[in-house]
Amino acid sequence: MPRPGRIDQPAEPDSARRPETDTAGVKSARRTITLLEVFAANRSWLSLAEMHEATGFPRSSLHALLRTLRDAGWIDADDTGTRFRLGVRTLVCGTAYLDRDPAMPHATALLERLRDETGFTTHYARLAGTEVVYLETRESRSSAHLVSRVGRALPAHATALGKALLAELADEELTGLLPPRLGALTAHTVTDRDVLRAELEVVRTRGYATEREEGTAGVACVAAAVPYRIPATDALSCSMPLDRVTEGEQHRIGAALAQAATDLARGLRRAGIR
Repeated sequence: MPRPGRIDQPAEPDSARRPETDTAGVKSARRTITLLEVFAANRSWLSLAEMHEATGFPRSSLHALLRTLRDAGWIDADDTGTRFRLGVRTLVCGTAYLDRDPAMPHATALLERLRDETGFTTHYARLAGTEVVYLETRESRSSAHLVSRVGRALPAHATALGKALLAELADEELTGLLPPRLGALTAHTVTDRDVLRAELEVVRTRGYATEREEGTAGVACVAAAVPYRIPATDALSCSMPLDRVTEGEQHRIGAALAQAATDLARGLRRAGIR
């Protein structure tokens, strides 16, 4: 019997109660991920119109998603309620990722030792698609210039960290991974796929990657993959002001970094970390 004052709706067919899906999965989930990634790629507040232009999502759906994300703390709204940016819940989840990674305490201890031994800034990063994501950084004690920060993502082809990890992949894997056009971060970034492949072959032979002003003007870097996984997903790097290091010194540090990466991988495998 229907309850007084209540209008019962006819039962929905099973198909109507299922989440709307497409070939990429649940559409609402995919759109939510896209929204968060658009926010992550922009440093300023974004309006509904700007989000619509960036995503192409219908305004009604976009408005509902933004309201849901705001209410859950994943995005913040300004005083007018018309502009949005990432909220504190994104930081909580990002920190949880690092806290639960068993390799990080080992990597952090090594970064601190390498920073003290070289006098330069050291990094630990992971390959994520065509980008490297910085998981930890130890800034040089004598430098006020922050080269990187935790969570920063850069194109793999434009960094020594990325080249060290791309060199771990087979040619067919590289073909499927690299975009048709390699973007430039500076005037020195390698954007020719054949030139990049030649560089990766050199990296495979000597065990470490180098770059000078390809990712950041005025900065030279060396990096080595940490082969506790096959293919390696993580790498160590050392970045230094270009005017403070010769190419010969850069290669000396690169060789030391490769040995440190090998030792770290051995320790991680011994600890059962994969």
